[in-house]
Amino acid sequence: MLKYQSIASDIQRSIESGALKPNAKLPTVVELCEAYGVSKITVKRAIELLTERGLISSRRGSGTYVKNTTELLEQTGLGPVDAGADPEVDSFMFSQSDRAAGFTEKHGATGKEISSVVYDFSIVNPPQDVARHLSISREDFTYRICRVRCLDEEPMVIEYTYMPLDLIPGLKRAHLYGSVYAYLRNALGLKISSFHRIIRAVPATEEEAKRLSTTPGIPMLEIAQVGFLDDGTPFEYSVSRYEGTRGEIRDINVL
Repeated sequence: MLKYQSIASDIQRSIESGALKPNAKLPTVVELCEAYGVSKITVKRAIELLTERGLISSRRGSGTYVKNTTELLEQTGLGPVDAGADPEVDSFMFSQSDRAAGFTEKHGATGKEISSVVYDFSIVNPPQDVARHLSISREDFTYRICRVRCLDEEPMVIEYTYMPLDLIPGLKRAHLYGSVYAYLRNALGLKISSFHRIIRAVPATEEEAKRLSTTPGIPMLEIAQVGFLDDGTPFEYSVSRYEGTRGEIRDINVL
């Protein structure tokens, strides 16, 4: 194991054991250099590795902090999504180092036709909880997106998404019919690093059932997530609901 990997693993153990609590500020690069007897380059590589693992994030002008993954469990924050949710339904959460594979990337090799039906694409001030997840103010502007993704014209998943306008300029309605992540990578040069996700079972609302051509109340697999760039900046808060009888979720790599 290389030195930077050893340092990253040591800090990760401190996070997992609770010695470093959620929202705790990490020592500065200089302090870590002194503590481990290594160079700044080694410490910075360790911090990059922990960021990729979804464990820490940097705040401009403030420092590096342990991510608070429990906040996403406390409330998912999208009004229309929570309308049919059962607060007693168990859920679980994990952090994922991600290859930035969205719906288009995951299903592109299946040979099936991928399409989208866009129900909402607007610019709004985010709700308070969404603003908190995205580390922005309620006065800031976000894209609000609702779309259904289809395979061979069969509705598979309904997505509710918020993205910061300042971080993702130039997003157009036309991008929603393809891969938004591809636009982030190719047009904006952004690198998607990790996600914090909750998975739970919820019943379909009447509106969702209509849009997914299914039955109201049928079990849905819900994935609520906050996505992070390689510098730890949150770029997306979304909730996706999958019709439970169609397909399956694969390639989930739990750290």
